[in-house]
Amino acid sequence: MRPLFTLDALRTAADLVHAVMPPTPQIVWPLLSKRLGAEVWVKHENHTPVGAFKVRGGLVYVDHLARLPAAERPAGIVSATRGNHGQSLAFAGARVGLPVTIVVPEGNSPGKNAAMRALGAELVEAGADFDAAKAEAAALSQARGLAVVPPFAEPLVRGVATYALELFTAAPDLDAVYVPVGCGSGLCGMIQARDLLGLRTEIIAVTAAGAPGFARSFAAGKPVSGAPADTMADGLAVRGALPEALAIATAGAARVVEVTDAEIGQAMRLLFEATHNVAEGAGAAAVAALTRERASMAGRRVAVVLTGGNVDRDVYAAVLGATDESESVAA
Repeated sequence: MRPLFTLDALRTAADLVHAVMPPTPQIVWPLLSKRLGAEVWVKHENHTPVGAFKVRGGLVYVDHLARLPAAERPAGIVSATRGNHGQSLAFAGARVGLPVTIVVPEGNSPGKNAAMRALGAELVEAGADFDAAKAEAAALSQARGLAVVPPFAEPLVRGVATYALELFTAAPDLDAVYVPVGCGSGLCGMIQARDLLGLRTEIIAVTAAGAPGFARSFAAGKPVSGAPADTMADGLAVRGALPEALAIATAGAARVVEVTDAEIGQAMRLLFEATHNVAEGAGAAAVAALTRERASMAGRRVAVVLTGGNVDRDVYAAVLGATDESESVAA
């Protein structure tokens, strides 16, 4: 499959991102590696200025808008999110004075809502889930004359792919990388970077069992509709798969691993115990998948992407206070 962008374009995007924030670390934590039986590299996207990998895509997308001819530049942008995508756009928009309106589902994370408002976004709550919020964003675009920022677009993928460039530059001989997938920009960015660098690293997509739309679509080789999106990992809570993201994923990912909320909670505890890092549900999903597949990954060199750490305090407190039947994995 033809790549979305060139390696030179990816490196230019990395320069743009690094002018605003330093590269995030990728660390082999000895205790985590010991408990999972492999050399485990953690890519710490929870260390960005908004606590998640999405900021990279926001910076590159807004830069793309700023480079349009004056007559084509939007007066403002609108997008739907469960939080991290919205924070990324608000962060980038504030840097160039671009008004940002964000639509979130009703009952969305209070912490993420507060963070988006603090970054200067106008927040609109509408709909029961992400897909309903996306429809409201489209309606607001028409009513207010705002440009819609989709959840998946070439500048977004090129931006988030800079985390993969950093990871593969630091550890080019990885056997496998586990990548959480919601709408797919992070997964596709990882696949694109690997292919542009000519590496053979196996890339495994990770989804939530409570939001099986992407996994079902991957298995079918085409978007499948009608799936639920009921999971504590709000970054993974999407009903289906976007055709353009699915095409890249089916061509470049080895498989999809579905993890339960219980496994995600266990992974959040394990990350805290072994690295003292906070992970939101989606951010811990990669560790949950590696834990599931630790027998087949024993002794190998593996990376997990900790995509974000933006979890509400009450949710995290409940997760840390819980136990499960697999405590031997984290003991």
